[in-house]
Amino acid sequence: MTQPTLNAEGIATPDISDLVIEDDTPVDNFQSEKQQRLLVEPLYSAQALPEPFIAAANVGVFFAVKQEPLVPDVFVSPGVQMPADWSQKRNRSYFVWEFGKVPEVAIEIVSNRVGNELTTKKDAYAKMGVTYYAVFDPLKQIQEPDQMDGRPLDTFALFVGLYGRLERPWFETLGLGLTLWEGTFEGHQGTWLRWCDGQNQVIPTGAERAEQEKQRAEQEKQRADAASARAERLAARLREMGIEVDED
Repeated sequence: MTQPTLNAEGIATPDISDLVIEDDTPVDNFQSEKQQRLLVEPLYSAQALPEPFIAAANVGVFFAVKQEPLVPDVFVSPGVQMPADWSQKRNRSYFVWEFGKVPEVAIEIVSNRVGNELTTKKDAYAKMGVTYYAVFDPLKQIQEPDQMDGRPLDTFALFVGLYGRLERPWFETLGLGLTLWEGTFEGHQGTWLRWCDGQNQVIPTGAERAEQEKQRAEQEKQRADAASARAERLAARLREMGIEVDED
């Protein structure tokens, strides 16, 4: 007889030895892959959320052993620690019974017209209890009049087990929101979905932060060089007037 597995709190957990948690299905397109990374990396590099938290892309979220997992393009779960030992199967996917909570946010990026992001998939996230749900449709593939009304972004919050549309894409419990950003990411110009703060300022990537620091350092050097040049010009004028100048 198989002995039950106990979690860190000594509570019996389901047997997942027969669960398929990785099926090697590739990401569907370059745009989605880049967009997913743009939504995950800044949260870590900018320390946009209090530790601990997990933000991940294309990782299965298992709510029950006998149910198929949901695999959000991106999800965020605050207040949980990323497992250190990935050799253990129970640490390689998001098993709700292991972490003790469902993710706070799930984001779906529309890549075709058959993903059911605004129908069955949305209902499944609501049933799971995910507080906030976002659908980003960069190529406007599901722009039926009764759905996104021409908007590339739709966000929802859970109210009594059902999703209601948010007037503003702001996730109060995270202290973060989503915004559409026109710019270049990794050499590709377009409209991207970005995390933002309460003033709608995007959360920068690590590369953007490094570039901002470089620009600030260059500006400081330019100001210092300009101040030194002014001091030298002033000293030269004083010497011409026969006034002794202390070079120190």
